[in-house]
Amino acid sequence: MSEVDYAPDMIEKGRLLFARPFLFTKGCVRIADLPPMDRVEISFAGRSNVGKSSLINALCGTSGLARTSNTPGRTQELNIFESQSENLRIVDMPGYGYAKAPEDKVRQWTRLVHQYLTGRTTLRRVYVLVDGRHGPKDNDLTVMNELDRAAVSYQVVLTKADKPLKADLEKVIEATKAAIAKRAAAHPRVILTSSHKGDGLKELRTEIAMLLES
Repeated sequence: MSEVDYAPDMIEKGRLLFARPFLFTKGCVRIADLPPMDRVEISFAGRSNVGKSSLINALCGTSGLARTSNTPGRTQELNIFESQSENLRIVDMPGYGYAKAPEDKVRQWTRLVHQYLTGRTTLRRVYVLVDGRHGPKDNDLTVMNELDRAAVSYQVVLTKADKPLKADLEKVIEATKAAIAKRAAAHPRVILTSSHKGDGLKELRTEIAMLLES
């Protein structure tokens, strides 16, 4: 679904990185609950219904690693997953944009995420998941603004890219590229994914492997 121009050896490193198991280690409701900053971290952010848990499961090749639910807003903490063989930790951040969540809970999530983004020196990249059927919404752009202010590298991943018609998807891709074009912290490459079909997982794994190499 997206053009691959990575070196073959780096693609293989990405495959091997996720061929070995990741395990859920803990859920953190306070910054003090986080594990030591002793390995490379990447994190995933996105709207509550963007398919974040499904993508993490597909990426790691484990169907039950991240909990999926038909109820938006189920992830209410920083969920930690660690590679059992590599120097890599995945942090699943609470979904945003769920209007029915209590205001005090939303404030708590927002404060937790802000503290995480601004205080984690081992955080190498945030993958901002955007629904491929709709493109960036206002709260997606708000998260990007936060990442820009915190000078945290991020990359947009379009999910559910198998759902829209080709012409509609192309419009979303162009709108997404325009939204990040002048953002200093944004990675220029937009990755298209489908958790259902497995599209884009090779590209995403390769990008993550490149982070470990740099």
